[in-house]
Amino acid sequence: MAAVFDKPSLTQRFVPLFQGFDWPLVLVVAMLASAGLLAMYSSGYDHGSRFMDHGRNMLIAAAILFMVAQVPPQKLMAMAVPLYAVGVVLLVAVALFGITKKGAQRWINLGIVIQPSEILKIAMPLMLAWWFQKREGQLRPLDFAAAGLLLVVPVGLIMKQPDLGTSLLVLAAGLSVIFFAGLSWKLVLPPVLLGAVGIVLLVSLEPQLCAEGVRWSVLHDYQQQRICTLLDPSRDPLGKGFHIIQGMIAIGSGGIFGKGFMAGTQTHLEFIPERTTDFIFAAFSEEFGLAGNLFLIVCFLLLVWRGLAIAVGATTLFGRLMAGAVSMIFFTYAFVNMGMVSGILPVVGVPLPFISYGGTAMVTLGLALGILMSVARAQRIDPKDARPAL
Repeated sequence: MAAVFDKPSLTQRFVPLFQGFDWPLVLVVAMLASAGLLAMYSSGYDHGSRFMDHGRNMLIAAAILFMVAQVPPQKLMAMAVPLYAVGVVLLVAVALFGITKKGAQRWINLGIVIQPSEILKIAMPLMLAWWFQKREGQLRPLDFAAAGLLLVVPVGLIMKQPDLGTSLLVLAAGLSVIFFAGLSWKLVLPPVLLGAVGIVLLVSLEPQLCAEGVRWSVLHDYQQQRICTLLDPSRDPLGKGFHIIQGMIAIGSGGIFGKGFMAGTQTHLEFIPERTTDFIFAAFSEEFGLAGNLFLIVCFLLLVWRGLAIAVGATTLFGRLMAGAVSMIFFTYAFVNMGMVSGILPVVGVPLPFISYGGTAMVTLGLALGILMSVARAQRIDPKDARPAL
């Protein structure tokens, strides 16, 4: 007698795909995405199809998040070496015969024009997490040195393009993996203290270091100009200092509650350059004020906290390192963008996650969130092996 089985409904097939999702993380991302759509509609309504394109990019990122979340961390780990190798090879190819735009050689034509440095934002922490996973329980100082070499090669190639913003993001992602892998504080504190002393000296010696005719051999001319302009924007108020000055004016004019939705004068009279991309935080600050800024900051802090909570509960060293690195990627994005728009960091072309317009950056963010969700699902679907989450 043949057995008859009920055919599962569409809901019964679809619901398991969301099993183990970290819903507090989804909620925080949804709030940031909503703020991004609101800011883009206001600042980009007269920029052609920017608002619609931004919404489309978010849907693409959401689809990537969903698909990557279905992949177990073990399979993601298997992609680490090939993805890193491809990324480095493409960076070398860019250095040899890449496409130059606006004085920077960052792109290569492979039938379609791509920017290989974007691959390293994810490939770098994947590679280092794989490296430390393979050496779990038997880490030696030489292993940390080898990890540093794996990090220095792509960062150096990206800086050579030159692309200070992307190299900073890749460096931050790699350093966070090395730190979370157990790097001794004795090795962390000296460079931090040295950096602090360097900043103090740079600020105090600014008149001499930024005097006409003085050149810094360790940086490109445009990078030196950005730092000198940061220290004193009034040196060139209508040129290099224009971005910083107008950004600070917009942020200050917003007051506590802002001028209101679509009522920002600095924004809509086009005093803010790149108001839909790198400097959208200035436009958002003008219209929603300190209250809106605090909302964004709290959302980003919650996003980082949830990421670190997922890292604590990860079932493997690889998952823990990747979740920690992805959390720090979001922190670096937000901190650098808000800092450069506020005039406390040099302008390096780093977008504000979910708020700034940009298809490639949005895809990278979706991939990073998918990895984070994959780690979260792994610990929830198999709770007997999971460690307690925060």
